[in-house]
Amino acid sequence: MTPPTLLFLHALGMSGAEWDPVRDALPDVPCLALDLPGFGARAGDGHADVAAMVDDVVATIRDHRLTACVLVGHSMGGKIATLVAARAEAGEEGLSGVIGVVLVAASPPSPEPIDDARRKEMVGWTADGSIGRSDAEAFVDANTATPLPAPARERAIADVMRCDREAWLAWLERGADEDWSHRAGRIALPALIVAGVEDGDLGEAAQRRLNLPHYSNGTVRIVADAAHLIPYEQPAALAALIAEHVAAVSAAALPEGFARLLASDRVSARARAALLARTRPLSDAASGWSVAQLEAVCALIAQVLPEVGANRALARRVGMAVHGGGDGWRFADLPPDAEAWARGLATLDALTGGFAALPAGDRTGWLTRVDAGEAGVDDDVGCLSPAQMTLWFQDARAEIVRQWIATPAAMAAIGYDGFAVGGDGPRKQGYTRTAADDLERWQRDAQVAA
Repeated sequence: MTPPTLLFLHALGMSGAEWDPVRDALPDVPCLALDLPGFGARAGDGHADVAAMVDDVVATIRDHRLTACVLVGHSMGGKIATLVAARAEAGEEGLSGVIGVVLVAASPPSPEPIDDARRKEMVGWTADGSIGRSDAEAFVDANTATPLPAPARERAIADVMRCDREAWLAWLERGADEDWSHRAGRIALPALIVAGVEDGDLGEAAQRRLNLPHYSNGTVRIVADAAHLIPYEQPAALAALIAEHVAAVSAAALPEGFARLLASDRVSARARAALLARTRPLSDAASGWSVAQLEAVCALIAQVLPEVGANRALARRVGMAVHGGGDGWRFADLPPDAEAWARGLATLDALTGGFAALPAGDRTGWLTRVDAGEAGVDDDVGCLSPAQMTLWFQDARAEIVRQWIATPAAMAAIGYDGFAVGGDGPRKQGYTRTAADDLERWQRDAQVAA
């Protein structure tokens, strides 16, 4: 499996070099730190507005053919990261490899809270055409909890002094004020949102109010002894948080060949978004299961799909289906799905004294009896009879396998590529070869890369 690449986006006035101390603390993680247009080595490129910076990052992801990456955005770069994540969430071509987000003292998709007097002062620094050293020093020192070590401070000051005047003004006068909140919407990608304990405008309160609502799987963490320039101030602490987040989201990474196929123009944006939605985390609460029911379903999954084991993510997904729209049919002798599952699980516990706690061999024995119509509870409205238990277990097996096989990871495991015959063009691509074991070039490429 390809390890996720960290794609770093810097703050206003900084460059990709601001991430060097963090990258040094992550020696085994693939990293790519960008200079956005108008900053760092790209100061000569002139300014880009928010939309152009988002397009620039999207183009980078496509150019590097990243099949697994985590966006890490600091301040201004945080707004860009969220807007790229929103496009990935919508299933845009080439972005299916985005599996997580880290926001560091991030500007929100809505207008950034900046004190008017301070904004006016920073705009005035460029009156003579470029930012002078004393103003750059003031900018760096005002955004740290304590003075940076001299080498780090000098690098930060140098970055501020060399940024393009138009790029500096474009963010302060327009970009920071642009409201993209509707476009960002609600994103299910797992997000780590980091704030410095002494940050002002973009501290913890602002992160919870302005960024967290955009992420259904977002977590806020606070870094001590830091204000706004966290990558310079506390690189080791920030690197540890990033590493923890990457470890948590890495399970969503898909085999490289499958990921490239999913990102390709053979898949429509709608299909891609639907498939990727099945890789996003679900909470226990979203499953609709009680704590005991969730444990029992995990144990049931381990019996039905031994190779998958007691998979809690799959158990949550089964629960969401059972308590949602269901699969559209049921046995006439069973109640609706949600009630049938509640009574079926209650029956298993009544028969066994606690199905989830049984040794695997004992579970197999009880389920064999259920399948044979030999186990159930009559005359109890909260349980199912032996005949009903046989039907429910058939339905439960089908639902568990249906939810598992619908995930991209399962499709990759069995080599299924039937989702890649459409695309967004007027003519759907389909197959040109349909005989068994007669693979087309794109199918062979996907298998080789996997």
